[in-house]
Formats: sequence, C-alpha cells, structure tokens
Amino acid sequence: MDLRGNSQQASGGHRAGPGVGAAVALGVAVGLLLSGCGGGSGPEDAIKQLSRVDYGQPYIGMRKDEVLRCAGQPRSRIPAGSTAETLVYHYSGGGPVPSSGEKKEKATCTASLTFEKETLVRVSYAHMDVRSPYAWQSEDDPKKAEEMRRSEVPSCVFSLPRCPRT
Repeated sequence: MDLRGNSQQASGGHRAGPGVGAAVALGVAVGLLLSGCGGGSGPEDAIKQLSRVDYGQPYIGMRKDEVLRCAGQPRSRIPAGSTAETLVYHYSGGGPVPSSGEKKEKATCTASLTFEKETLVRVSYAHMDVRSPYAWQSEDDPKKAEEMRRSEVPSCVFSLPRCPRT
C-alpha cells in the first residue's frame, strides 16, 4: 500500500516540500522553549539552568579523610546504611573551612557532602534563606508581592578553599 498517494489526495493533490516537517518541528521546539514548558519561568531561566556551573564537581572522588582535613568537622553526620554517610556543613563565603576557634559570622549556606565507601559522590548546597521564586504569588500585599517577584532568590557557591584540586 502506498501512503503517498493518500496524502496527495487528502491535500488536494499538492504535496508539502521536504523542509516543511522540519520547520514545523523547529517551530514547536522554539515555542515550547519560549513558553517555559521546561519547568522554568521562561527563556531567561532556561539559559541560567543550562549554563549553571556545578561548583561541587571538582571535588567528586575525594576521600573523606581529605575533605575532613581541609573542611574541618561537619555540623552533623547522617549515616545511610553501612557504607554511606552525608556530612552537613554550614558556612559563609566560598565554602566550609576548619574552625579557627574565633567567633564566626552567621552561616548563610549549607552543604551536604555524600560519601559512599569513603569517597565523595555528591555535593548539594543551598542558601539557608532560600525561598521559592514563586512565593510572591501567595503574598496578599500587592506591593510586597511585586518586591518579592523582582528580588533575586538568594544563592550560594561551593568550594573547599583549603583543599588543593587540579
């Protein structure tokens, strides 16, 4: 059975050129990107997410004793089975460093370093005052809602400043 004959008859005998399907697919893809269907708030958010730097990546593969030596003791330890553990650090600035005994400024960021078999496998970090970028939508005061909508959501970077990495 030749389906081309049916499509020509259905379209009145005229056949679309080979580039029309690709153009339609491209148009749909651009439309989805611009509409923010990727879970973001629009093309600006998509660009930020695609170009986001993973600051924890250079440290993946470090041994736990190396991290403890250059980051100091964590605020807490969360065991996960017999071979996994997450170390939680609170810090300000670039990343956790060993305590110097002096009074520290209030921590603004938190980092969770997950180890499996004594090897760092995941680094998660966030600002301690993080809020949803959509929290303004539930604010009753229109002026405060607009201020929240326009303000940047606080963020953090992560590094282990006293850990030499190449």
